[in-house]
Amino acid sequence: MDRPLVALVLAGGTGTRLYPASRSDRPKQFQSFGHEQSLLAQTVERAGFADETYVLTREDYVDGVRERAPGAAVLTEPEPKDTGPALAYAAHRIREQVGDCVLLCLPSDHHVEGEFRAVAERATRTAAETGGLVTVGIEPSRAATEFGYIKPGASTDGYSSVDRFHEKPDESTARAYVEEGFYWNAGLFAWTPTAFLAAASETPLGPLVERLDDDPAAAFDAVESVSVDHAVLERAEDVYVVPTDLAWDDLGSWDALERVLDDTDGNAVLGDALSIDADGNVVATDGHVSVVGVSDLVVASFGDRTLVVPKAQAQRVREVVARLRGEDTF
Repeated sequence: MDRPLVALVLAGGTGTRLYPASRSDRPKQFQSFGHEQSLLAQTVERAGFADETYVLTREDYVDGVRERAPGAAVLTEPEPKDTGPALAYAAHRIREQVGDCVLLCLPSDHHVEGEFRAVAERATRTAAETGGLVTVGIEPSRAATEFGYIKPGASTDGYSSVDRFHEKPDESTARAYVEEGFYWNAGLFAWTPTAFLAAASETPLGPLVERLDDDPAAAFDAVESVSVDHAVLERAEDVYVVPTDLAWDDLGSWDALERVLDDTDGNAVLGDALSIDADGNVVATDGHVSVVGVSDLVVASFGDRTLVVPKAQAQRVREVVARLRGEDTF
């Protein structure tokens, strides 16, 4: 490419569905979940081929980001309002500081194995050549209901136009999507700041884009929380998908971790655990946990907090977090 490649790592979330490992003062991206490095450090290292790396986070996490990604520049969003406002703000700031470049936008909490650099370079090259907005589509390994899907359109030279984005489906719909050749929407994007901001200006993010030069805080006040998919990608015309068969997962919840943790006596275990006549459980701890005669549970114990929930209802941890936030004890 004839312009710099800038990796932008999104690290402003908390990861509430991984409570109690994730808390307000120790977000998911700062945790290692069995690896030597934190998820954030792994992501920054994965993007080490970029000419520059930025991490976008919230004010409370700046010191933690600098500790775990000392070589990256840090941007602080005025307030957390999902990925739509965050990516518009970052594109504006990076264009000011770097100029004409291509952004590779990466969540800080994904599990990725395989030739990531080749996929990323294909996505960024596509963004530079087309002047459009590019997303990476993962070839599904199963009929997942926890991911959104992308229906590809016409294909050319390693990428396709996007026919349509689809929300997280039920199981039968997911099976149909896989059979029809849809991709998982991984939330990995590439575009030039100018192309993205131009597209965003024609969406509900328009009031934010208009105010970023003058008052970023007021710009964020002018819009609601919204994902980049809903705000921009589903509305834009020049949107493309680069397919890949990378081993990928969104480590968003305890049941998701089961897919990447080692199997120990029929249980997915992170940390020091003892199981007796127990199987199908997800057990995670920074101390010690014993499980006896139980099946298909999530048992997560970190610090002074313990969560026990049926694995099939792991998403209900959101209810716990909502209650704790209401009591200001999260």
